[in-house]
Amino acid sequence: MSLEKLSSNKHYEGMLVKYKFRSAALGDTYTQFNLFLPANAAQGKVPVLIYLAGLTCTEDNGAQKGGFMRDAAAQGIALLFPDTSPRGAGIDGEDVDWDFGSGAGFYLNATNTKWSKHYNMLSHVTQELPQVLEKAGLPLDFTRQSIFGHSMGGHGALTVYLASLLSGTKQYRSASAFSPICEPSEVPWGTKAFSGYLAGGVAEGKDRYDATAMIGKVKGAVNILVDYGTADNFLYQLRPDKFLEAARVAGHDEVQVRVRKQEGYDHSYYFISTFASDHIHFHANFLKA
Repeated sequence: MSLEKLSSNKHYEGMLVKYKFRSAALGDTYTQFNLFLPANAAQGKVPVLIYLAGLTCTEDNGAQKGGFMRDAAAQGIALLFPDTSPRGAGIDGEDVDWDFGSGAGFYLNATNTKWSKHYNMLSHVTQELPQVLEKAGLPLDFTRQSIFGHSMGGHGALTVYLASLLSGTKQYRSASAFSPICEPSEVPWGTKAFSGYLAGGVAEGKDRYDATAMIGKVKGAVNILVDYGTADNFLYQLRPDKFLEAARVAGHDEVQVRVRKQEGYDHSYYFISTFASDHIHFHANFLKA
């Protein structure tokens, strides 16, 4: 699992580096990721904020278009950008649809045997990448990490964070999301993914990978920020109102779970980059504490 450096660019006095390695979690396929290290990483380990991108995206979308690095550099926070799925697994049907298979890993561990060797983005993000980066000796403090994402990646960020609370590991200090798929077991994108990747289908998905179902099970404090746009063409796939309702029923108030409706914004990176600074500063409150 040794890292191969593919490119390096100085950015806001830090460095944005693209790496490649052979991933065991993804069925021995090669995967790529981007890592932004702020300038202060030269003096010691820095906290880590992981960004999960959406359907059809790669490790490059957030790094190139998100607008996150200026504030991350100022706050002394590293940014990690994984890919959205395995690549080149050679599974029949993985490249047929844009919303399933390649570019659409949904940040879960597949239990359907057709997909279970390769489609394990949950293990890749939460276990493998931290292990690989620590083994490489990079100056990252994984005792201080948080997670955020967009659309499918927003779903991933919320569910990965909530699962860490439910399991008691508390691996992440906070989570935020732009236009997340909040109730995937009730919308086309999610039901398609769950029916394909999971042996237990939608029922398994609702139990393990549905933020709206999961938030009701969490006891104690949570730190979540969600932004979505009122002009989002995919709003029917997202259901942020259902997530907010479930959070309030579970006793999580507006300090613990903030869901902000942004008037006139759509699903694009124009929207994401507009509120990027808010999300970096939200996480800095917890990562630097």
